[in-house]
Amino acid sequence: MPGAPEPGRDGGRTEDRRHMIRRRWLTATIIVLLIGIPAGYLVISANQSRNSGRDKEDKYSATGLTEGWPSKVQRRLYDVPIPPYSAEVAYYETNNWRTSRLYVQFLTSNEGLAKFLKQIGTTESKLKPKDLTISKRDRNVVGWEFTGPGPWSGLTREQKDPAPTQDVVVDRANPEHPMVYVVSTTTP
Repeated sequence: MPGAPEPGRDGGRTEDRRHMIRRRWLTATIIVLLIGIPAGYLVISANQSRNSGRDKEDKYSATGLTEGWPSKVQRRLYDVPIPPYSAEVAYYETNNWRTSRLYVQFLTSNEGLAKFLKQIGTTESKLKPKDLTISKRDRNVVGWEFTGPGPWSGLTREQKDPAPTQDVVVDRANPEHPMVYVVSTTTP
C-alpha cells in the first residue's frame, strides 16, 4: 500500500523512538567501554614503563658515588661484604668490555673493619701505614681525596681472574669508627 510504513524487521512491528534511543545509547556505551578500558590500561602501563626506564637511566648514568648500599648481587660479585650497621655507605659501579669496578665507602666500627677484612681473606695486620693503594685515577672517578688528618693505611688483595682484586684504604681519623674505601676490580 502506498504511503504505509514499511514493516520492521521483527515481524511487522516498528520500533518506537524511545526504544531506538535506548538501544543506540546502550550500543554506544558498550563500544566506549570495549575501547576505552583497554586504551586506558595501555596509557597507564606505558607511563609506568617509561618511569621505570627513567629510574634505571638515572641510576646507570650517575657520575660519582650514589648514597646507599650496592645490591646484594653487586656485593657478592665484587666480593665487598659491607659489615652490618655501617653508616655513610655509598657506591659507584663502572663497566666496560675489559674490566668492571665497584667503588664503595662506608663508616664502620673496629669490629666491623676486622670482620670485613676477614671476609675478604685478609687481616688488619696486612694494612700498611700511609699506603694509599687506590690509584689516583680511581680516586678521581668518584672524587675521593685522601687529604684528611688520617692516619691512613691500605692494602691490595689480588686474586686470580675472574675473582675480583680489592684495593682498600682505611682512614682512622676517628679511632673508634674507621672510614673504609674499597675499589673492587674484576676482569671477565
